[in-house]
Amino acid sequence: MGVRNTPSSFGLVSRTIHWAMAAAILGMLPFGLWLEGQKIGLSNLWLYGLHKSIGMTLLALVLVRIVWHRISPPPHQLTQSIASWQIRAARWAHWALYLLMVLVPLSGWIGSAATGIDVTVWGLTLPSVWPQTEGWDKGGFAAHSILTKLLLAVVLLHFAGALHRAFVHRDRTLTRMIRG
Repeated sequence: MGVRNTPSSFGLVSRTIHWAMAAAILGMLPFGLWLEGQKIGLSNLWLYGLHKSIGMTLLALVLVRIVWHRISPPPHQLTQSIASWQIRAARWAHWALYLLMVLVPLSGWIGSAATGIDVTVWGLTLPSVWPQTEGWDKGGFAAHSILTKLLLAVVLLHFAGALHRAFVHRDRTLTRMIRG
């Protein structure tokens, strides 16, 4: 089992980052939706800090993942039985996933910065990326909410596609992502 990707298999680094991000995103989606319905107070403020810390860690991980895929490209061996529209749909879904995995935490950071309250991640204060204004506060969080729901939809599409390839095409893509 290699660290790098090969033309036919995912390496340990790609698989580790993929599954760590998958677990964190699948945890953050319901956590964030739950937080959205909460009234902010001193008793639960730490939960918002935890959400921001995990979200910014995910942003860092997706950037690491993008760089890693430039260093060690993922395998692209596809079975011949997959229709060209499915291949295009899979590529679009992956692009959408990466774009949303960047935009969701950035929109949260913008919304948080626009409140005027320091954004801290694991105890470190991040630079303010946006001026303090109520419009940007509301707009940033509205964008964060919408983008999060889009991310959930694309994650579900990605999951359905992975299951379809595993059980209909039996092309071992899911097995390669689990075992290498």
